[in-house]
Amino acid sequence: MSITPGPPIPAEEPRVEVSGTPRWIPITLVAAFVLIGALAYAHYSDRQQLVKNSNDAQQQNQAVQAELDKTNSRIADLRGQLQVTLQKLGMTQQDLAHARQLAQDIRQQQKTSDERLSNQIGRVQQEDTAKIGAVSSALTGTQTDVAATKKDLADTKTALQHTVGDLGVQSGLIAHNHGEVEELRRLGERNIFEFNLSKQKNPQRVGPIQIAVKKLDPKKYRYTMNVMADDKSIEKKDKTAGEPVQFYVQGARAPYEIVVFNISKNNMTGYLSTPKDASGGASAPASAPAKP
Repeated sequence: MSITPGPPIPAEEPRVEVSGTPRWIPITLVAAFVLIGALAYAHYSDRQQLVKNSNDAQQQNQAVQAELDKTNSRIADLRGQLQVTLQKLGMTQQDLAHARQLAQDIRQQQKTSDERLSNQIGRVQQEDTAKIGAVSSALTGTQTDVAATKKDLADTKTALQHTVGDLGVQSGLIAHNHGEVEELRRLGERNIFEFNLSKQKNPQRVGPIQIAVKKLDPKKYRYTMNVMADDKSIEKKDKTAGEPVQFYVQGARAPYEIVVFNISKNNMTGYLSTPKDASGGASAPASAPAKP
């Protein structure tokens, strides 16, 4: 059996491997395209905004121009009306100049009047300032006088004495002469009635009461008297000069006080002191007999 030889088998060619494209290249290209697109869109947006702003500005200019035209038209109308009015009134340029001059003269007169008024106001203010200064000085002097008076009253209170009366009640301030009686009046704490009584049978009125002097002893500086108040007669026997002689009357919370500071053969001098809250004073008869 014969074998027929086949066609010759070609020899295999060697394989050449081609390396692939790097990945960063397409990524870079995509990023570049995106950036270009973004820039193009931004440029387009800016251009559109510029166009819009230009249109808005043009519209505003047109509106302003329209208002300006209206204003100019109104001014022209007013000028025409003014000319017509002047013609109707028969006013000339000379009349207008005269009117302007009058207005200027009036303004100048008003300015002069204002300056004169300002000067007068300034003088009045200066006079008022001087008067206020004088009043302030007077007030300062018055305050000094008041302070001195207060000091005198304080000194007087210190000089005057408190003591206990014949009823055992603490008395007010006691005066020992006419000058101190005046100080008591200045204090104004009680009602003061000064007296100079003679020795006699008939009672003598002292303020709201009556007093009948019964006995005087100038050597021992003692006296006896009858006090008539509230239709009653109260005997105060053998009292000493300078001693507060006390008695109560209806309507008074504090006692009345009699202080005798000078006794002679036929007279005694002193004062009656009554509280401020006494209701109208004690009633005393016009004449009342002295009780022993």
